[in-house]
Amino acid sequence: MFRVVLLIAAVVLAADQLTKYWAEAALSDGQTVAILGDLLQLRLVYNPGAAFSIGAAYTWIFAVFAAAAVVAVTVVARRVGSRAWAVALGLVLGGATTHLLDRLFREPGFARGHVVDFIDYAGFFVGNVADIALVVGVGIVMLLNVRGVPLREPAGETHEQVSSGS
Repeated sequence: MFRVVLLIAAVVLAADQLTKYWAEAALSDGQTVAILGDLLQLRLVYNPGAAFSIGAAYTWIFAVFAAAAVVAVTVVARRVGSRAWAVALGLVLGGATTHLLDRLFREPGFARGHVVDFIDYAGFFVGNVADIALVVGVGIVMLLNVRGVPLREPAGETHEQVSSGS
């Protein structure tokens, strides 16, 4: 299952970086493109902070947190035996990795880089593909926890047997 995690993470990373490359090329002149009127637009923003640009003066801290998240998810993902957990952790790992790469290698400099955001949600916030992957991945993790789905099935048992107490 670890290969599934890595494959999903690689797809998220590639999709995020390719769409950011496109956004910088297509939207760099300040252009806003309406997708669903004012509800969903494309608008290029360089975000030095976290969600809603919180903590913009502490960009390097977000690089440290992203690195810690990448390491932690990778360690946990090595133990995954469930396809649902593999999908969830792959989404989270891909999103965290691409944010880490932005923090490390984008302007204005190493560990201070700004994240490229371009999907504007009705003016509430502007995000990117990695943000979508992170939100969906964390949502799946929460659902799996609530449902009591283990990271790895106990040897010789299915999830239904574990859930029913058999």
